[in-house]
Amino acid sequence: MDYQAEYQNWLEKAAEPEILEELKAMDGAAVQDAFYRELEFGTAGLRGVIGAGTNRMNLYTVGKASQGLANYVLQNFKEAPSIAVSMDSRIKSDYFSRVASAIFAANGIKVYIYPELMPTPCLSWAVRRLGCSAGIMVTASHNPAQYNGYKVYGADGCQITTEAADAILGEIEKLDLFADVKTMPFEEGLEKGLIEWIGEDVYTEFTEQVKNQSVLFGDEIDRDVAIVYTPLNGAGLKPVLRALRETGFTNITVVKEQEQPDGNFPTCPYPNPEIREAMALGLEYCEKTGADLLLATDPDSDRCGIAVKDAEGYRLISGNELGLLLLNFICEQRKKHGRMPEHPVFVKSIVTTDLAGKVAAHYGVETVNVLTGFKYIGEVIGRLEAQGHESDYICGFEESYGYLTGSYVRDKDAVDAAFMICEMFAYYKTRGISLLQKLAELYSLYGYVKNAVYSFEFDGSSGMLKMQELMKKFRLGLSEIGGRKVEKSLDYGPGLNGLPKADVLQYFLEDGSAVIIRPSGTEPKLKIYVTASGSDETAAKAAEKEIVDFMKTLL
Repeated sequence: MDYQAEYQNWLEKAAEPEILEELKAMDGAAVQDAFYRELEFGTAGLRGVIGAGTNRMNLYTVGKASQGLANYVLQNFKEAPSIAVSMDSRIKSDYFSRVASAIFAANGIKVYIYPELMPTPCLSWAVRRLGCSAGIMVTASHNPAQYNGYKVYGADGCQITTEAADAILGEIEKLDLFADVKTMPFEEGLEKGLIEWIGEDVYTEFTEQVKNQSVLFGDEIDRDVAIVYTPLNGAGLKPVLRALRETGFTNITVVKEQEQPDGNFPTCPYPNPEIREAMALGLEYCEKTGADLLLATDPDSDRCGIAVKDAEGYRLISGNELGLLLLNFICEQRKKHGRMPEHPVFVKSIVTTDLAGKVAAHYGVETVNVLTGFKYIGEVIGRLEAQGHESDYICGFEESYGYLTGSYVRDKDAVDAAFMICEMFAYYKTRGISLLQKLAELYSLYGYVKNAVYSFEFDGSSGMLKMQELMKKFRLGLSEIGGRKVEKSLDYGPGLNGLPKADVLQYFLEDGSAVIIRPSGTEPKLKIYVTASGSDETAAKAAEKEIVDFMKTLL
């Protein structure tokens, strides 16, 4: 792309005052970064820094992507095409959701939009419940405050497949973002019935589906556990509190500074429950109140993290550990009460701990491994549904704090996760067992491993090239990692084990440890997933350090 020519094009044609003002204030470096490429559209939809330029989230890039999606929907859904729309608390989420809705409506596509911010799983639910052709969730998930974007969903309630993303991108690339985008005033769309608010009944039905995930089956629990909850200034406040309070969990303290929606995330600059800094204020509340449990959900409320009391204060539970605990609890309860399906299925991503497969096998549950991205877990549920075996799915999770215990939606659901975690926590606490004790029991039964994820940032145009070169280098092969012989390596690039093509490399080491390398699908980062095996925690930590130190030398 000739970024200087495109910059001049925007100076001449961009009519929005805020964008025009930003364009005029740009220096050479800012122009290059804002225009060296078009904002990438893929299976994760659209995501980028808010601002002026082709490589930014703004009125024009959102408009072009929305027109491309509209064209795709009209080509593939001839009868009564419709799109569901939801948004989180991010800067301009409300604005972008209305921009997109007005474009869909101007193209004759019926729009169903939530009248207030709602989590990602509520969007997946609306798509399926209302029989929509597609859906968009205006969010940048857990990215820093300067980002926004939108996830695109198919009619099945899953994020779009590679094939659909390529087809939509093909439509986007045909368009001139200043000349080819149809639109109308949002209010006109409402008046003409082309845009319709999603009713409270749809949201209530979602809440009921979450509550139906209970696996207590009549077992008594003490629901008066003391909970500190933070929605991290996102969309989780109303749905999480409603689901918990309606099921008897009322001893809840909300972190005041992070209670209300605020896209600036003033007390948690990186609003991701995977990051300790994002949990810091919640942990302070726990110390002050002596709470039993800390719950946190990310801005679009599809990820959930927790902390529990230990001898030194409070300990964060990793995504893998929490997934192990939930999987074991669900299997334990289903088996105890005779509620296990005849052919139970558990689904996880390839970067998620393999201990989960051992837990599943212990209960006679089949483990299905999929690529990173919860849409692949959703697709497995969809295949089971098509075969008449939807109830075989008992749960799925990813190490990145994404969980789903039912088939009512096809994406990870932090509302469901929060409810199930509280139920599990209360169940064990009522019986004098802590989650840390239960976790230690699982490690004792299935072996100790330390799972960790390391992200290395590569910003700007040079960063993307650097990541590509590194992946080429790793594909040449590694004979040893951290003093451990590589016994086997897998390259998912051509497609492997029936999975779609993916830029992922996996190395299995002689001591049972493993390393996975992949570029992030949503951020300019190279991610390295380490599974360090050891006789105990100390040995596993030492193994992790040796492996990571070696990988850092290669980077």
